[in-house]
Amino acid sequence: MIYVLKFGAAWILPPGIFILALFCIAVYLWRQRMKAAAGLLAGIALVFYLLTTGAVADLLMGGLERTYAVPAQPRGDIIVMLGGGAIGGVQDVDGEGMLAPSPSSRLLTAVRLHDKLGLPILLSGGRVFKDTGSESEIGRRVLISLGVPADQIYVEADSLTTGQNARNTAEILRREGFTHPILVTSAFHLPRAVLNFEKQGVEVTPYPSDFWVPAHPNLNPLKFAPSVPPFQTNVTFLREELRTFITRYLE
Repeated sequence: MIYVLKFGAAWILPPGIFILALFCIAVYLWRQRMKAAAGLLAGIALVFYLLTTGAVADLLMGGLERTYAVPAQPRGDIIVMLGGGAIGGVQDVDGEGMLAPSPSSRLLTAVRLHDKLGLPILLSGGRVFKDTGSESEIGRRVLISLGVPADQIYVEADSLTTGQNARNTAEILRREGFTHPILVTSAFHLPRAVLNFEKQGVEVTPYPSDFWVPAHPNLNPLKFAPSVPPFQTNVTFLREELRTFITRYLE
């Protein structure tokens, strides 16, 4: 019963209600003998629907996230964590500014690796917008509050893109004599990040974190109900694929 109620509710709330509206307009256009317009609108509605389903999100994002497995015995001489957004001006436990959800998850992985391996951490990420705060500086404050010694933290606070992350981080690694970085970032972001580091001549040990979909998803009826979170996941997948194509072939 719970599945029926939730599945039904999905069609009276956005984005389900908009998909239904598009299909209804398509049917109306078909009855008005405007078949080309009806077919086009129905096709748009179908694509929109598929992009809002968890089943498609599990398939697309799951494949991307499984590009690199989590190393059982990671080896390196420094942990490099890439930023992914910050929220400026808000009050945190020990200061102002918070990391966004994805870099917060990455930071947790970096801290646990630091505790396990005893390696220093290099944070890469700057202030993308005026109201976001400096990703690496906020991350540094959080790391210190979690017990990571300040002299074990390196900060690269100028990067605004993944390409800049790789280029600026590579300069620090060479200057400080690090040769085997363990690269921590979101699992979906890791393929593009590794590609950017390869372009800088830096061989990394990929360490995925911040997974968005289960490794073995359960295909239940709600995975076919339209919802906003799967739409965000699918858009993130498409954006990542586009940026990877640009990085590989156009830059």
